[in-house]
Amino acid sequence: MGRMKKKFESGEATAFMSRNQAIKKLQLSLADFRRLCILKGIYPHEPKHKKRVGKGNTAPKTYYYVKDIQFLSHEPIIRKFRETKHFVRRLKKALEKNNTEAVRRIRGNKPKYNLHHIVRERYPFFSDAIRDLEDCLSMCFLFSTFPKTSKTFTEYIFRSQKLTVEFLHYVIASKSLRKVFVSIKGIYYQAEILNETITWVLPHKLGFEAPTDVDFKIMQTFVEFYTTMLGFVNFRLYNTLNLHYPPQLEDGFTENDFDEEMSLKERLEEKLASLSQAVMSIDAGGGEDDAEIDDFPLVDPDNPDHIEQARLEAEKHKKFLCLFKGLKIFLSRETPRESLVFVIKSFGGQVSWSKTQAIGATFDESDEHITHQIVDRPKLASQNMNRFYVQPQWIYDCVNAQTLLPVSDYFIGAELPPHLSPFVEEQEDDYIPPERQAFLNRQNGGEDSGVGEDDGDEDEDEDEEDDEEDEEDAEEEIVTETRSRKHKDVKHQQTEATKSKAKKHKDDPNTSTMSVEAGEMDKEDIDRKLSRQKAEERKLAEMTIPKKRRRMYDIAKTAVNKKKQETRILTEKRRSIDKEMKRRKKKD
Repeated sequence: MGRMKKKFESGEATAFMSRNQAIKKLQLSLADFRRLCILKGIYPHEPKHKKRVGKGNTAPKTYYYVKDIQFLSHEPIIRKFRETKHFVRRLKKALEKNNTEAVRRIRGNKPKYNLHHIVRERYPFFSDAIRDLEDCLSMCFLFSTFPKTSKTFTEYIFRSQKLTVEFLHYVIASKSLRKVFVSIKGIYYQAEILNETITWVLPHKLGFEAPTDVDFKIMQTFVEFYTTMLGFVNFRLYNTLNLHYPPQLEDGFTENDFDEEMSLKERLEEKLASLSQAVMSIDAGGGEDDAEIDDFPLVDPDNPDHIEQARLEAEKHKKFLCLFKGLKIFLSRETPRESLVFVIKSFGGQVSWSKTQAIGATFDESDEHITHQIVDRPKLASQNMNRFYVQPQWIYDCVNAQTLLPVSDYFIGAELPPHLSPFVEEQEDDYIPPERQAFLNRQNGGEDSGVGEDDGDEDEDEDEEDDEEDEEDAEEEIVTETRSRKHKDVKHQQTEATKSKAKKHKDDPNTSTMSVEAGEMDKEDIDRKLSRQKAEERKLAEMTIPKKRRRMYDIAKTAVNKKKQETRILTEKRRSIDKEMKRRKKKD
């Protein structure tokens, strides 16, 4: 007879461990345990049966897998944590005794460690690190905007600034940027890196106020790991493009770049952060612009349209990557310089700014070859007739539309069109604003409905189209009435002829009463017939739904009908707003 199993000694009760039990097993403090879990990527889990795991106790607790805690117990970095605690105790004692020699000696023997083995352990393949790059970039870009405060470790701020600048240089060199969206939270960027879509957000550079409900120690632990990870990623990405790492500038420095107050290292970091110059390649051969479109072989001779379509898509993509090529753009002081430089350089444009504003300017405002000047002010005292003065939104909208938009909508003081998010993907029966529909038409290569150089006359054209439609409807009604009248007249004549023949037959009995009348086509509404047929098929399909799934179907059907109703309401609301805007413009 087998041994009887005791309660809570098998199954789910032995698969979990509470946080206090884990801390006791690892002999760490709560802060060190949290730090270790963040670095190793270990997170708590919610058991299905808390009563079994808690051995009859249902009090809320944080549980971890036992196998995860056993995995943490073999981590060599735990020893460094204990050495650091011992180092802090010794240093504190020496400071209290005011022993400067001991303080200097102890600080020189501070225990150091790195997280290289943890990065290789968590990301055995480079593709894994690329897929998990979004949170890393967002956190590093966030820390790069922090000022020096007592709550933030200065080393992580400098490291984040350095690594994010290196990453931006890679995106520019590889032309990986695809979408940009300016929101209240910050500027969202999306890039395609090694066939992976990466999206991150860069906060606006505003006055920093440390929030009270944020634990900066936990954030610094994440940044400690993410900066190590981003360093590995940047190194591998630069190698894929055959670029020097750490990055080196092609043009180097000029004599005007130096002064007595600033060192060479600081000057290099500032010039590198300006993004105005390209980074140096290991091989001085041809660059990215020399690449040609591949000539796709006819793999399937029966479908040559597929090959032609692929070739057209490749040409369109290459044209998009060189969107600002040939343009020379100057940035005014009030514009977001870092963001605009990054976007313009990513698509092959030349950009500069005032030399007194920041280091890295390549040409002056007086250059006669400038094609566009980005201005974010209502008026400008003097303007050059050989260039366009547009607002910063023009740059971002051109990238999202994948074409150069008309500058007339973005002139100084003009009312800007809506800045639509390129990350929104409309589903079936969703409401699509007219501006979004025009954006989709541009992406699909269709007609640019509602967006063009003659947008100022758009309302008048719509009014004329409405009038023409009304006239066409009136003409159709007149034609229909005329046809019906003629049809009635012909029918009346036929009836009169029949009556006259019948009267003649009464007078002359030898006359035949048989007659032939003109036939009429039986007109059938095909659309109505198809809709009726679909409705019948849908009703038959609904009848076959089992009773136990009828409720789920009714819920889904209600949600679809609610969505259609919301779309209808938004459409009517937009139509009424457009009509009101037309009336106001006519009054003005």
